[in-house]
Amino acid sequence: MIKVCAVTGHRHISPEKSIDIHCRLNGEILLAITDGYTHFISGFASGIDLEFAEIILKVKELIPNISLEAAIPYRYRLEEKEPKFQELLLKCDNINVICEEKKSNCYFLRNTYLVEKADRIIAVFDGRKRSGTYQTIGIARKKMREIKFINI
Repeated sequence: MIKVCAVTGHRHISPEKSIDIHCRLNGEILLAITDGYTHFISGFASGIDLEFAEIILKVKELIPNISLEAAIPYRYRLEEKEPKFQELLLKCDNINVICEEKKSNCYFLRNTYLVEKADRIIAVFDGRKRSGTYQTIGIARKKMREIKFINI
């Protein structure tokens, strides 16, 4: 049975906290691998999602049996011009587009997808109650998923 780990986190992390968060995220990813997780899913939003994907791809150079999936909320997002986004996307093992067109609930559906597929969620969270991260944590709690918090 494949064990799946996904990430949720904020798009903007203050520069003074970014190194600490990066190290802690890296540690949670390595812990997940030690715990037998081999498939990782990122929602590919700016910030934590892309950092997660970047770490997974670096680790994959040393541990090639792990895989990375991009869960893209809507098809037009694939045309994102940010070079880092495109570079990481090209290296994914698979890409799953949740909605063909951008709708008001695309992000909710993407977040639900992440939780439904994952056994463990790594949540980089600052306590804000009005965010996609908070929403994803709520879905994960309802679905009784394991959540590893990295508090900002």
